[in-house]
Amino acid sequence: MPSEKILVIDDDRNFLEVIRIPLERANYTVVTASREEEGIEAARIEMPDLSIVDLQLTHQDGVSLMLHLHATAPDMPVIILTGHGSIESAVDAMRRGAYSYITKPVDHRELLLQVEKALEKGRLTSEIRRLQGLLEERWDVPNIIAKSPKMCQVLGLISQIAKTESTVFVHGESGTGKELIARAIHLSSHRKEKAFVAVNCAAFPETLLESELFGYERGAFTGAAQSKKGLLTQAHEGTFFFDEIGDMPPSTQAKILRVLQERQFYPVGGEKPVEVDVRLIVATNKNLEDQVKRGQFREDLFYRIHVIPVFLPPLRERREDIPFLARHFIERFSQQVKKDVVDLTPGAMQKLMLYEWPGNVRELENTIEYAVVMTRRTVITEDLILPTNGVRTGGPLKPLRRAKEEFEKTYLRRLLEACEGNVSKTARLAGKHRTDFYDLLKKYELNPADFKKPKPV
Repeated sequence: MPSEKILVIDDDRNFLEVIRIPLERANYTVVTASREEEGIEAARIEMPDLSIVDLQLTHQDGVSLMLHLHATAPDMPVIILTGHGSIESAVDAMRRGAYSYITKPVDHRELLLQVEKALEKGRLTSEIRRLQGLLEERWDVPNIIAKSPKMCQVLGLISQIAKTESTVFVHGESGTGKELIARAIHLSSHRKEKAFVAVNCAAFPETLLESELFGYERGAFTGAAQSKKGLLTQAHEGTFFFDEIGDMPPSTQAKILRVLQERQFYPVGGEKPVEVDVRLIVATNKNLEDQVKRGQFREDLFYRIHVIPVFLPPLRERREDIPFLARHFIERFSQQVKKDVVDLTPGAMQKLMLYEWPGNVRELENTIEYAVVMTRRTVITEDLILPTNGVRTGGPLKPLRRAKEEFEKTYLRRLLEACEGNVSKTARLAGKHRTDFYDLLKKYELNPADFKKPKPV
């Protein structure tokens, strides 16, 4: 396996040799350049994993050269070499994109430590890019936006655990993207060519959940006219994702525990066991430890699934990601509705940054979708940023069901207004089938005719 390549740029040829020797002894491949143009050409041809650049060069400063290098290799870490009298300039270089700085004369142990840490950062950045590319290419879902340190740590953890067979326990608030993380783990694993099967435990009643998971034999219950393979069988040799596992009924918990222990199960009404080989990922927005204490979740199952925990931080704890997420959603929804919306006004962005986002990324996505649909300009203005979608904060909190219904009705009214009562177009924007959309209109007593513009006389 070839060693990682390091480019060193310094106009002192003797110093280049001083740097080269300890790096080569540490099994790195070293490329040197004593002039700026040589360094730029070497970076283009050699494609180094890391560059070490002197701050004080003959014809230009090291920061300007670093910016040239980042123009062609934006993710390559750069370490700045500086004298004791130029530390302030070196710190400024870090603000402009340098990984770190080392003072001259160079301590070899410090040099190797900084190089090792910088290369590790480069590997992590490359892995994040790879994961984002996989998700965009294979699943047509929003990229995992990982600009904040907390999300970079999450994706770094994914790169470590993806190749293993260990069960992964993803926890975080609703709307943080737990299924997206599960898909990223699957796509980075050796099971990536096999199925990824997801089930939301909160979406099924107890009896239906078991028949969906394990399948059933013909005649097992009323309506079972023919045998059906379960979702676990469909995920054989792939990855199975239990979303909201905290809502799994106790009887199903016992059966899933047996599946994890024995790697086999019986279909409903079946007499022969079915063997299954799946990698398990689970997710929840609940505190399962508290549920175990209250007797609502099996303790033995908790310890079976709580092997490698991955915590997804809420959006309010990674605000650095908000501008990038918002612009990503603007681009996506602009293409969907065929509008030329390109950005937000400063006031609109400030409003996004100050809001607490209890619904996390999903709420931000809905907010941007509404703003893109409603704007008549190429930018989104502050008045269109309604994170609560018309349900203002303040005053007594409403029951969840009532708040959801108020949001849904307001959202439908605004879509109908934007589409001038065109049901087909409105249903398409809402991501609903026409039949389901008519059911929603009936539920909220909305008449599409009321939103049509009067024809000119």
